[in-house]
Amino acid sequence: MAAGERASVRFMLRHPAHWIALAFGAGLAPFAPGTVGTLWGWLVFLVLGHWLDAAQWALAIALGLVVGWWACTLTARHLALADPAPVVWDEVIAFWIVLWLLMPAGLAMQIAAFVLFRFFDAVKPGPVGWADRLFKQGAGAPIGMAQGFGILFDDLVAALCTLLCLALWVRLWPWP
Repeated sequence: MAAGERASVRFMLRHPAHWIALAFGAGLAPFAPGTVGTLWGWLVFLVLGHWLDAAQWALAIALGLVVGWWACTLTARHLALADPAPVVWDEVIAFWIVLWLLMPAGLAMQIAAFVLFRFFDAVKPGPVGWADRLFKQGAGAPIGMAQGFGILFDDLVAALCTLLCLALWVRLWPWP
């Protein structure tokens, strides 16, 4: 496997880590792969929610974080990019956390969570921007586990910011 490859279906099929990091192809979307990855994560959460209870979701998320850390690190290394756009497992797992803590919630609240999460992840205001810069390294430096964690970390902070905003919103303006 040549370092610095371009993400493609062929690239994804070469290694199980690529399948995970690219969210089974969602990261290959030609436009807004982070948004597509978040939508894919939302759909998977709703489907698996028929079979998983809160404790099982906690286990799935914990395992998803550990396996995702490995997958994101390895895939970033193979793409020779510290935080490649096609790697969207970070969006998936972070949005699963939001939904796990939010559900059961109506569609309007889920949409609000999606919009807020995408805002925090894309714009990276305040603490999300800090988290995004924390594990960055100079161009050409080797990509290690710290950078793999960094891929996940800013999305985890975006999830936290999303949850805080939703909690404040519900506290200040209760939903019927």
